[in-house]
Amino acid sequence: MKTVRTLFRVIVGIVFIFSGFVKGIDPLGTVYRMQDYFIAFGTTWANDLALPLTIFLCVLEFILGVSLLFNLWIRKSVWAMLPMMTFFTILTFFDAFYNLVPDCGCFGDAIMMTNTETFIKNIVLMAMVIPIFLWRKKFKSTLKPAVDLVVLIAVTILFTGLSFYCLWHLPIIDFREWKKGAQVNERGDSSVHFYVTYKNRYSGETEEFLAPNYPWNDSTWLADWIFVSQRVEDPNQDEMTLMIEDTLGNDLAQSYLDIPDYHFFVVAYSLDDANLDALIRLQPLYLAANDAGYSFIGLTTTVPEKIAAFQTETGVGFAFYNSDDAVLKSMIRSNPGLILLKDGVVIKKWHYNDFPEWEEVREKYIDN
Repeated sequence: MKTVRTLFRVIVGIVFIFSGFVKGIDPLGTVYRMQDYFIAFGTTWANDLALPLTIFLCVLEFILGVSLLFNLWIRKSVWAMLPMMTFFTILTFFDAFYNLVPDCGCFGDAIMMTNTETFIKNIVLMAMVIPIFLWRKKFKSTLKPAVDLVVLIAVTILFTGLSFYCLWHLPIIDFREWKKGAQVNERGDSSVHFYVTYKNRYSGETEEFLAPNYPWNDSTWLADWIFVSQRVEDPNQDEMTLMIEDTLGNDLAQSYLDIPDYHFFVVAYSLDDANLDALIRLQPLYLAANDAGYSFIGLTTTVPEKIAAFQTETGVGFAFYNSDDAVLKSMIRSNPGLILLKDGVVIKKWHYNDFPEWEEVREKYIDN
């Protein structure tokens, strides 16, 4: 039984450490997922609590993992571990059956799991957590209880500091598609399908056809049917595909992503919530990059009228285009953030606390 107790303790400890770490170094991403839950439960009034709750839960999960893995103060820590696991097991049960949120993010962006897979994972963990709780008095640290506590407090302080560092700058490890060095302009070679819907003038019946496989050259048929709508199925795109739309609704994404030279994206998913001082600080960089012949545009979800008002008020000169907020939040954990690309490859990303001067960009990246 000692071997089983040790095995359970180590497995659960490693899972807790990994889960707390990958979420704790990306606190803003975890905040977004927590806000998804608030929306699902109709408690959006709690959105302002998402950040402190995120930091608290990630740090707690990490510390509980350290306690288990290194056999520190387990008799006390399991009293927090069991209620925590019980709550999240119940929550993921409802996720699995009612699909409350598309992704619970239990392992951040490091490991993507469906809601059903997450629930099963939690059931397996509970099968080990409950025995660990029942065996709590059998775990004995080689250190004194006071030393165990000091070690856990020290780890708590260090990991909390790391989480805030990643919040005020960028995650030290980027698990998302737009990480440094990623090729973001690649498209699949699957065929794009165009579907057209026609309605019968007399019966009101509608029928959808895969273009051009419909009787378009049959004048008798066309006399009885009226064109209704068209839709496009592009298997090369998904819900996280970047779109760069101008005021006319044209998607310019591929033309910008395929620019062979260096170019800049300023990502501000919401100008209402963005650090406006940081956007204003980008103006000299924009002017220098523009003078050097490099593309420099902003991406946001803010409507064109508000963009124009913002530019008039602040004097920010670079053009803004619209995109999806989920994609923009995934591209960089900063509002605003700056991304440098070349030939579709992410060269560098900056949090607004770290926006560079033109000379730094030129010397480190462009002239290098």
